[in-house]
Amino acid sequence: MNTALAGSKLARISVEVESAAAHISLRNPQLNVIDIPMMEELAQVLAEIETRTDIHVLVFRGQGKAFSAGVDIAAHTPDNVQQMLDKFHAVVRSLLATKKITIAAVHGLCLGGGAELAMVCDLVYTSEDAEWAFPEIKLGCFPPIACTALAALVGQKKAAELILTGRSVTGREAAEIGLATRAVSDSHLNSSVQAGVAQLLRLSPAALAVAKKACYAWDSMHFDKGLARAEKIYFEDLMKTADSQEGTRAFIEKRSPKWSGR
Repeated sequence: MNTALAGSKLARISVEVESAAAHISLRNPQLNVIDIPMMEELAQVLAEIETRTDIHVLVFRGQGKAFSAGVDIAAHTPDNVQQMLDKFHAVVRSLLATKKITIAAVHGLCLGGGAELAMVCDLVYTSEDAEWAFPEIKLGCFPPIACTALAALVGQKKAAELILTGRSVTGREAAEIGLATRAVSDSHLNSSVQAGVAQLLRLSPAALAVAKKACYAWDSMHFDKGLARAEKIYFEDLMKTADSQEGTRAFIEKRSPKWSGR
């Protein structure tokens, strides 16, 4: 454990540094829901890591039986949603801006904001039987990061299907459509990630940083504007609908939503 990173009190994540790789584990039992405290810890740790010239690779994984079931549904209420999206999108923007190579190791559930966190990583290794989905539409909402960037990964029609239906796909299908880099058996997930990290650490960190910048040069020109537009639609259009509030209430009350179409 690296004392510089572990010195801060972390309740929702843990960080270990091995060689030149930082391993960040989500740990909010049972399903690693990404609540505001976790977002704040992720932002803090990512800012610290960005200053470390001895760390070249970041690996994200979830403790227990899931990568992450997504962002805390309770934070989607009108009085919390602005803060929640601001903090979560700040984490995503940090991941997109970092010079480090980012890897997601996905097992179990990878839903909503969890899937968005994974999809913005440079490399994604997933177990074949992991469950990926963007189910926000079933709550009367939509996923702004996925709406902005998913089509660049899987194509417009497949992105529309995943976002508009909330359909789940396995890790195997996620890799087939380009949402993940590679799907492996659950028993080989850790070894595959370790092999990927080892391969990266044999390369020039300076060259990797510049190559990463060049790889995303085109997408980065559009992402910020696209996400700002998606956020505007979320706050000004979606959150004014009765159905978005009904979807959140129904989930919290563990009942089926009654849509009004308004």
